[in-house]
Amino acid sequence: MNAETKIRNDLGAYWMPFTANRQFKGNPRMIASAEGMYYTTTEGRKVMDGTAGLWCVNAGHRAPRITEAVQRQVEELDYAPAFQMGHPKAFELASRLAELAPGKLNHVFFTNSGSESVETALKIALAYHKARGEAGRTRLIGRDKGYHGVNFGGISVGGMVNNRRAFGTLLGGVDHLPHTHDIARNGFTRGQPEHGAELADELERMVALHGAETIAAVIVEPMAGSAGVILPPKGYLQKLREITRKHGILLIFDEVITAYGRLGRAFGADYYGVEPDMITTAKGLTNGVVPMGAVLASEAIHDAFMTGPDHMIELFHGYTYSGNPVACAAALAALDTYREEELFERAASLEDYWAEALFSLKDKPGVIDIRAVGLVGAVELEPFADQPTKRAFDTYLRAWDMGVHLRTTGDTIAMSPPLIIEKSEIDQLVGTLGAALDA
Repeated sequence: MNAETKIRNDLGAYWMPFTANRQFKGNPRMIASAEGMYYTTTEGRKVMDGTAGLWCVNAGHRAPRITEAVQRQVEELDYAPAFQMGHPKAFELASRLAELAPGKLNHVFFTNSGSESVETALKIALAYHKARGEAGRTRLIGRDKGYHGVNFGGISVGGMVNNRRAFGTLLGGVDHLPHTHDIARNGFTRGQPEHGAELADELERMVALHGAETIAAVIVEPMAGSAGVILPPKGYLQKLREITRKHGILLIFDEVITAYGRLGRAFGADYYGVEPDMITTAKGLTNGVVPMGAVLASEAIHDAFMTGPDHMIELFHGYTYSGNPVACAAALAALDTYREEELFERAASLEDYWAEALFSLKDKPGVIDIRAVGLVGAVELEPFADQPTKRAFDTYLRAWDMGVHLRTTGDTIAMSPPLIIEKSEIDQLVGTLGAALDA
């Protein structure tokens, strides 16, 4: 091995995100290529992608329309500044998303990731109230076990302890609603849990404590994905919408995971029948091909900024790569793929089969709960004594060796396959997980 090759392949230089670096580098799991439902490792082994990458490759790997669109765009226009100028595809994509979005969420602000989408939505919420003459509304409310990316705003309103504990005091003026994870009352429930809608009433207590005039926004995931696929109890999201509207508080849905077909609809807001004031998205927007995010905002929010002299900047916020031409091309092609291959409808048609398959694991060793909605599911395991997360991680490693890639969050195995999955592949995925649990 020459010096150049040795440097290029040195695993030590790359500090990997959300990874047990020492464990990985002792026994690397390296992917060389991917197509459709499958990865190919550097050893040439096929591994089913049971998580659509990181909840993002909804149309499967190397979807032809998206690949071709990106290649054409790079040859035509690789980059254009988003400040004080534009390019046609950014406006076309914004129009397509506004048309797809529920209700009056008809304005789009482009970002580069889910974390940036959350930061953008929180900043817009604060600036919106100030623009309306309610500058005292600065308090943000998240939820225990919530995941809203890894920037300071996101981890401040988020409620996953390990994502917060190392980073100081975070943002001030933040409070958290209780989570809705309740195995004792809702364990092994198919569909939305029966118990827990009353937890939304905690928002009324916060209003009484802080004063509605101090609260800018509430942000929740319609379905909490990264915490382990925690479904909202029946009526819970509706109650949050009712309380926020009553007190003039903005409701933000973090749909970085649930948007673009994951629940069999364009958005989780559609699936649960609740229209928020803003929706944050990313991941499936480009099928994971190019980093991109988008915040969908209501007409009322947008129009509150459109005052004053028309030569003045209305919102002092944005990114170098907002509405990047290559990302826009990928997103437009992804939307075309979802529509022409009817992938949202396909996910909806497979929901019952998917849930039935997952619930067949109910009696496997260590299983204490199973949850499923759309084409996403979770198998929660009883932790080993004094070794939290190890049981799920060991199961993940066994499944990888058996030819299926899964995801762990705490002691929960999470699954979110590409929407192109066949019933036989659902059987293969769930059967492999069952064998890994037996082992």
